[in-house]
Amino acid sequence: MMKLAILDDYQRVALSFTDWSPIEARCTITVFDRPLGALDEAAESLRDFDIVCAMRERLPFPRALFDWLPNLRLLVTTGGRNRSIDLDAATDHGVLVCHTGGDYAVHTTAELAWALILAAMRRIPEEELAMRGGGWQTTVGTGLYGKTLGLLGLGRIGGRMAAIGRVFGMKVLAWSQNLTEEVALANGAERVEKHVLLRESDVISLHLVLSERTRGLIGAPEIGLMRPGALLVNTSRGPLIDEYALVKALQEKRIRAGLDVYDSEPLPAAHPLRACENAVLSPHLGYVTAEVYGVFYRETAEDVLAFLNGAPIRVLNPAALSAS
Repeated sequence: MMKLAILDDYQRVALSFTDWSPIEARCTITVFDRPLGALDEAAESLRDFDIVCAMRERLPFPRALFDWLPNLRLLVTTGGRNRSIDLDAATDHGVLVCHTGGDYAVHTTAELAWALILAAMRRIPEEELAMRGGGWQTTVGTGLYGKTLGLLGLGRIGGRMAAIGRVFGMKVLAWSQNLTEEVALANGAERVEKHVLLRESDVISLHLVLSERTRGLIGAPEIGLMRPGALLVNTSRGPLIDEYALVKALQEKRIRAGLDVYDSEPLPAAHPLRACENAVLSPHLGYVTAEVYGVFYRETAEDVLAFLNGAPIRVLNPAALSAS
């Protein structure tokens, strides 16, 4: 029988979200509920597996990892794409890479971003903690009506953010390298230059793909342009923001933050962000909902079964098919 690994099932729910019995009849399934650590540790844990089912980008698959996995024949990733997988290396090693549905994040990520915004603006974490200790009304929150929302990125998620911002009665500004005035207006936003957005927004939310062009997009100079007490929200990718500059600004109480993503995930236990009282933190929950997991695990199982039956579906590197 083939050996199949399900990775990073932090909540121990993978086997409950779909029927794995057709696969269990042909594969032995091992579930990993914790991160596998550094690359060499991951290689040691996965060395004997023929099939690996990955959860988004929690474990990167660079060429070096493929070099250490001689038995691997199928890698399934949740979502429509996974930038942490070296597809060329997979093809060179004869590993087929398949994916699941990719439209999961538009609503769930926008919902989480607004959860962070509301929690930070109304001081909900502080008040909830005080309530459990017997306290009552210990802070003064800030409303959203009449404030300005700045969106760095106005794609599908950014467009959803803009729509919700307008419901709250906020003025919406937007910027990205390729954003046009026409697209901004169609989303109910005003296209402005980045420095204007940073200076004039009360809440700034990032919705950009991580690339060499966007890495470190928000650094010390950009944070320096922000209004005192402004809220910086990131539910996209940690490295969009210079983490050192962000921590320094938070420690100096110059701005506030709502963060779901980080440079290193899981966030180290002793990381200074954990000690910043003016930051609302969540552990990369943007896509972690029952609805999304239902799609992820059901379609992961479909991909595996199709591969076992010799008719792979949702293939990201079709060249691997011809190579095999």
